[in-house]
Amino acid sequence: MSGREGVRHPRKTKEFWKKRYGRAASEEESFLPEGTDPVQRAMAIGYSERELKNVPESALTAGLGCGNPMALADLKGGETVLDLGSGAGLDVFVASPRVGPKGKVIGVDMTPEMVEKARAVAAKARFRNVEFKLGEIENLPLADGSVDVIVSNCVISQCPDKTAAFTEAFRVLRPTGRLLISDLVTAGRIPRFAGPHAEVWADWLAGAPRKREYLDAMKRAGFRHVTIVSERRYAGPEIPDVLKGKIISLHLRAYKQRQST
Repeated sequence: MSGREGVRHPRKTKEFWKKRYGRAASEEESFLPEGTDPVQRAMAIGYSERELKNVPESALTAGLGCGNPMALADLKGGETVLDLGSGAGLDVFVASPRVGPKGKVIGVDMTPEMVEKARAVAAKARFRNVEFKLGEIENLPLADGSVDVIVSNCVISQCPDKTAAFTEAFRVLRPTGRLLISDLVTAGRIPRFAGPHAEVWADWLAGAPRKREYLDAMKRAGFRHVTIVSERRYAGPEIPDVLKGKIISLHLRAYKQRQST
């Protein structure tokens, strides 16, 4: 299987991922190899032990990220942060203490089971400054210019309309707002592959962009000063060996207005 064949209709793609993420939220299905330690896995993709200290374990077990966008955020007390495709809330819970009681962190996710899970985790752990909303990131349930910082972790690469997703992010950011992303793109020809998670990767590759396509979508949406902070081959434990070197992990920073140097 090449992973490029049989690209689905956008609505079918969303419904497919909603069902799969819904099963992950209820722990009926895992995207990770059996026996994977969620804390060690989070640290392997860039989170520090200190960042994870106050994150509820149930938010880690359903975590599906590919990096740590929070490492780029440089959050300040009182800021409003939006996490696109927040899942069980890992990045929301990491951001919460950084913005403090006068700040706010909002997670938006299209999967009802994930939103329900994140809300339950937040209530049980008594996070006072977080909120989870059900919605699609191409049509965000937020007002224009209402957030200071947007983060996203391995989500936009799977949006059928990536330009629409970035356009919405641009809309809800304040004029001085910034966007921090960890995501995966493809590089070169994708070989045939097999293995325990081959089906998941084939489904992901059906909608995955190349790096230039991804960056062009950001710029079409209006973002300025788009910077690749880091770029490396993705080698997570769940990836088939033959795909290592063909999947690239990007950390990106961009601004709504051009920044002075």
